[in-house]
Amino acid sequence: MSRWFAVIPLVVIGALFVLFIGWSLQRDPAVKPDAMVGQAVPETVLPMLNGAEAGPGHVDLKTAGVGRPMLVNVFASWCPPCKVEHPKLLELKARGIAVVGVAYKDDPAATRAFLDELGNPFSMVLVDREGRAGLDLGITGAPETFAVDAQGRVVAKFAGPLLEDAEIERLVAAMQAPARPLPTATSR
Repeated sequence: MSRWFAVIPLVVIGALFVLFIGWSLQRDPAVKPDAMVGQAVPETVLPMLNGAEAGPGHVDLKTAGVGRPMLVNVFASWCPPCKVEHPKLLELKARGIAVVGVAYKDDPAATRAFLDELGNPFSMVLVDREGRAGLDLGITGAPETFAVDAQGRVVAKFAGPLLEDAEIERLVAAMQAPARPLPTATSR
């Protein structure tokens, strides 16, 4: 009888292994969850890029847009896809669209060199040297872009380099969609 008790945990572990394999085969790794969509932008406080230094000014992601719609682009100088999407970000700046850059796990001097070489499409660059904002935003890697409405709510997200005009327009349209009217008091 005691031999059966030794076999039962092995059977349970084997069954869990089979379930895990089955689940992983059904899962599409290209589909990334948009956990932040519909939620407020995290209030992660980060230093602003000042020349080739981080700080001394600090701002949180939520107020970086100053009550206006914005795109939040997580990028890094060490990220090849970030270089590929950079011309599209410059086009957004030329159109007057506010893009806040979050330099993810990057050295401020390297970030400055990157922007000096390719141009600066950002209305503000925040330094996320330790990756705190990346964790708070739930990113899987750089680049990722979040559309944020005027109320500071994430309304759309795109993971990967922004290259397709249709995807860019989807983000821009989402962040500029009119806000729902505020509830008003009704008189009886």
